[in-house]
Amino acid sequence: MSAEENKQTVVDFYETAFKGDPEKAAADQVGDYYTQHNPQVKDGTEGMIEFVHWLRDQYPQLRLEIKRVFADGDMVITHSQVELSPGGPGWALADFFRLENGKVVEHWDVIQDIPQTAANSNTMF
Repeated sequence: MSAEENKQTVVDFYETAFKGDPEKAAADQVGDYYTQHNPQVKDGTEGMIEFVHWLRDQYPQLRLEIKRVFADGDMVITHSQVELSPGGPGWALADFFRLENGKVVEHWDVIQDIPQTAANSNTMF
């Protein structure tokens, strides 16, 4: 698969999951296995599905906006903003996805709270 195809697979996977249908995201975009490196999420698609439902239950108005997508072969990186509630605090995310045969098989993430104030005038995005 090309880098552009891998990027589209990850965007489809991520957006479908966080819009509230992680089962469809897993069925359509995950390979034969799913290795999770976030220590708060169980391994496998079941862990990803369970985590997304838990997060959406906690924050029913959660909104994910992917700001940037980078690909290098079978690795795709997204830089995203998660708004937990309208106008409320959120997270800056860097997610790393590894693909095999055009399907997501591995995930790492780095999550940072978006502070109310900053020492500079730059945004996190």
